[in-house]
Amino acid sequence: MTSASELHDAPGVDPFTAMQALRAALDEAGIVLPSLAVDPQASARVRLVELGRIRPDVAMRLADALQRGAAV
Repeated sequence: MTSASELHDAPGVDPFTAMQALRAALDEAGIVLPSLAVDPQASARVRLVELGRIRPDVAMRLADALQRGAAV
């Protein structure tokens, strides 16, 4: 599987691949986004990954994980 860092600048990234990479990274951080999915309403030109809504405690864990990652 291609890593997220190898794909983040690539045009035309498959939304399913992006969703799976995000889910795996979140899983490593102990974070679950229950609504994480590919947006079925998105057009072929604008393909989107739906993150969904989350509880405030999950948002805080996500923010903490991002801050720790940015500090590396």
